[in-house]
Amino acid sequence: MKKFNTILMILAFIAFPFFCNAAEIKVGAESVNEYIPLLKGKKVALLSNHTGMVGNEHVLDLMLRKGVNVTTIFSPEHGFRGNADAGEHVSSSVDPKTGIPIASLYDGKKRGPKKEIMEKIDIIVVDIQDVGLRFYTYYCTMVDLMNSAIKYNKEFMVLDRPNPNGMYVDGPILDMKYESGVGRLPIPVVHGLTMGEIALMANGEGWLKDGKKVPLTVIKCKNYTHQSRYVLPIAPSPNLPNMHSIYLYPSICYFEATPVSLGRGTDKPFQIYGHPNMKGYDFKFTPKSMAGAKFPPQMDRECQGVDLTGLSDEEIIAEGINLEYLIDAYNNLNMDNWFFSSFFEKLIGNGNIRSMIKKGKTAAEIEATWKDDVEKFKKQRKPYLLYAE
Repeated sequence: MKKFNTILMILAFIAFPFFCNAAEIKVGAESVNEYIPLLKGKKVALLSNHTGMVGNEHVLDLMLRKGVNVTTIFSPEHGFRGNADAGEHVSSSVDPKTGIPIASLYDGKKRGPKKEIMEKIDIIVVDIQDVGLRFYTYYCTMVDLMNSAIKYNKEFMVLDRPNPNGMYVDGPILDMKYESGVGRLPIPVVHGLTMGEIALMANGEGWLKDGKKVPLTVIKCKNYTHQSRYVLPIAPSPNLPNMHSIYLYPSICYFEATPVSLGRGTDKPFQIYGHPNMKGYDFKFTPKSMAGAKFPPQMDRECQGVDLTGLSDEEIIAEGINLEYLIDAYNNLNMDNWFFSSFFEKLIGNGNIRSMIKKGKTAAEIEATWKDDVEKFKKQRKPYLLYAE
């Protein structure tokens, strides 16, 4: 049945293409007449990185040019310039172009900024490109800042951007006992929300600290729906270099909790997988140390495995989360208890998936276990949607 539905979805994509580029969709930061007046006279802290572009101008430079008093820059995972490794601690610094201090929110210390920083601002503005996955950390940083804004009685604003994986909802909802740096909210792996919608839902559902709400403004995208195929103009992080990697990310990221390489240290990150001890595959690759992947898994070791770059984007999107790749590697390596680390439950968000894989359940059988929860979540999120489904 799933294969039949996949075929129907592929045909639908072919018949009704939704590809939209930056010229057609306007991100929230482009609507300067809506938000610049709301920022005048206030001390502004900006959460952004290299993706916060408005045409050829960074949103920081745009704000300064418009007379906004930006006093602090908050930087997420990968840093303000977006070139740090995944999980690499990023130190606070100063932006060399503007001289504005950068407060890292990914320095390995407590969540949220320090008191002395929060006391010097009036409002936090978020403009950053997310990719729509529960384990992608940019929304986690935003949630931490929302909690800080509540604690210190500050305003909050999101300049919204499209979700490149916003066409569908899939995956288990996070069991909050696995809440971590790669999962902050009880949402599915593929949640189908923009950053603005996540902020609205976190506020409205009482998911923030002590169920409190932050004064929130969301500046919407223009000409965007959840079926828009938005091609990101800038890679959001070093190991998601193209749309193919972004579409495969919901199915491939679980290899982070195994010894299997998912292509970090190659020119195809999140588009291939393999291991030196995997057998029966013709495709081979050798991860190397490089910018954005200084110490990739299986570095300098030849891996055998699978190249997924031949799949079309339509096939990947229509399939949704596909655990067949993970199950294939698990069965091939025959490592049993040595295959999964405890990080797996944080990524998948559910304590039952590992045991189902070990018991020989098929990908279709496992994926069927979260379908009801997905439908419930889609109803739960409906009041917070800013864009047509």
